[in-house]
Amino acid sequence: MQIEMMPVGQLVPYARNARTHSEDQVAQISASITEFGFTNPILIGEDSVIIAGHGRLMAAQRLGLSEVPVIVLAHLNAAQRRALVVADNKIALNAGWDTEILLEQIELIRADGFDIDLVGFSDDELGELLAEIEAPETAGAIEGEDDIPAPPADPVSRPGDLWMLGHHRLLCGDSTVATDVERVLAGVTPLLMVTDPPYGVEYDPSWRNQAGASATKRTGKVLNDDRADWREAWALFPGDVAYVWHGALHATTVADSLIASGFNIRSQIIWAKDRLILSRGDYHWQHEPCWYAVRAKGKGHWAGDRKQTTLWHITSRDQDAETVHGTQKPVECMRRPVLNNSSPGQAIYEPFMGSGTTLIAAETTGRTCLGIELNPAYVDVAIERWQNLTGGVAMLESDGRSFTEISGDRSSASPGTPAAQASDPDPQPKPARKRKTAA
Repeated sequence: MQIEMMPVGQLVPYARNARTHSEDQVAQISASITEFGFTNPILIGEDSVIIAGHGRLMAAQRLGLSEVPVIVLAHLNAAQRRALVVADNKIALNAGWDTEILLEQIELIRADGFDIDLVGFSDDELGELLAEIEAPETAGAIEGEDDIPAPPADPVSRPGDLWMLGHHRLLCGDSTVATDVERVLAGVTPLLMVTDPPYGVEYDPSWRNQAGASATKRTGKVLNDDRADWREAWALFPGDVAYVWHGALHATTVADSLIASGFNIRSQIIWAKDRLILSRGDYHWQHEPCWYAVRAKGKGHWAGDRKQTTLWHITSRDQDAETVHGTQKPVECMRRPVLNNSSPGQAIYEPFMGSGTTLIAAETTGRTCLGIELNPAYVDVAIERWQNLTGGVAMLESDGRSFTEISGDRSSASPGTPAAQASDPDPQPKPARKRKTAA
């Protein structure tokens, strides 16, 4: 069989063709021919009647083509021609799709800057395909990873303590102070920051407990929560990629602070919670946003797959614990960014460590967490949480003593000594710098 060119006016449509072609489909075929060329010849009989390719003929007429490529099927009898007209259309419809591979290829086409409409899928069809894929697995999840100790009344940690938790580093310090950031990074340049700073949630659990709205005793009023602009901290982060959880009402402020620090906002992630959060407003909150941002001249360092969406359905931690920090997040909220934008062995930066959720996410994925927390009580929480989960022993970098040893030494100090004063749970620092973090 040979391909030959034939004038469009000589081709004869099959009068009994059962296949229909809408205007939209003919437009798609026309666009495909314009972009890729006439890659699929029209099949005809010796009498120039079309066997397969009616839509391509209509597209050629739409484009004003004078001639088209054809293949003459002279070997077919009348019965075979009639059967092929139907079979050529129907057999193609019996094929399926490997959805994951299809979406991967579409994302690569989109990344190349190619017009995605040319592949023939509508946005609705792509959405339906995406919905068929299961949510990402919680790779690396460990039983008990969301268990969090209660904050101590008399913290062991002091401002300035740098703790070694295996290969992780945790400083009791201020992430808006350059010397503190330099100390915890120790020359390492983490590419990714995953954080949940105090962002103005004004969370006070007392009235919820009094109202009987929670079956558990919620603790830990978030201090200094009237602040949502942490550009001083963003400016000291040396990497390219940031995931910043924040209160929905402060989304603009947080975005502006990231942009002012040289980031471009790429996406807004929404954590869809499995239960509502009781509030005094007309609507109760059941979601929480997170900005995904990348330095203007940086790289996203994307390591995830191409089937994820911006809506994350993640189950909240078990509410049957005796105390629950009011704004804490499941480890999965931090682990997913870690898996998507870093590789095993790389460092993750957390400027607002809080209860240690990002630390646990790094631990369960084989990354190293470099973190800072201002509040000594929550430094203790993060340390005990990590020790309880891993069985490891936190060591003070300065002298190699364990957290347990230092706890005994400092608790034995008499009132009025420097050790006792340093462990005061409310040492009255400047109001703008005192906070408990949410993660």
